[in-house]
Amino acid sequence: MDAERESVIDALDLTVDAHVHTGFAAGRDSVGVVVSAADQAGLTALTFADQVGPDTTWLSAYADAVRRARQRTEMSLRVAAEVEVVQPDGWLAWPADLRHLEAVSVAVSRLPLPGGLYGPRDVRAMLAAGELSPERVAEALVGATVQGIERASRYAPAQLARPLSLLAQVGLDDAVITPDLVSALAAACRETGTVVEVSEAWRCPSARLVALLRAARVTLVPASDARYAGEVGHWQYLRRV
Repeated sequence: MDAERESVIDALDLTVDAHVHTGFAAGRDSVGVVVSAADQAGLTALTFADQVGPDTTWLSAYADAVRRARQRTEMSLRVAAEVEVVQPDGWLAWPADLRHLEAVSVAVSRLPLPGGLYGPRDVRAMLAAGELSPERVAEALVGATVQGIERASRYAPAQLARPLSLLAQVGLDDAVITPDLVSALAAACRETGTVVEVSEAWRCPSARLVALLRAARVTLVPASDARYAGEVGHWQYLRRV
């Protein structure tokens, strides 16, 4: 690998914010307000990644709002959406219409197991009862993540949202992610061209995982995961890792 390629991988361009929300879903502000805040923060590129699902009906209006905003800024604006992995095989909770999406941000907020989807509280209870081991949680989480990004990348460029954040929510240290699991995740990212978000809001992945993913030549991007315009492009956790 040449030096130029290495520098691209190693650098984390903090003038880019790869994941922001708006009032269409989890956020509070309009597309225009978010763009104005990003301009004031000195950003050069912004990816809108509001949460969607099978019942989402506003994607056309959402994409139109981003396209209108492009006429008022020199920033690069991208229409994306955050889509949840809902089955162990990586099946995603797709919206009905994918035509407007220029990228897909894959999220795993609940643990997909053969018996269903389990939220953090359920997983903690299963761990406490001995029904699940930490190793099984790690394997299931990475497995679903890998298959989720493989599925997503068939439809649009993929990025991985708040990577493995479920671990902290269920009380597990990310040391449970073995080198083999890191290798599997890294290989899937490289093969599919998936970029990994380093999330300011979720404080993940950890410094350890950031270092391992960098060493595995995975491309990392800054992501505020901002719900409010004032949070866009402001970095504290990212500067530390």
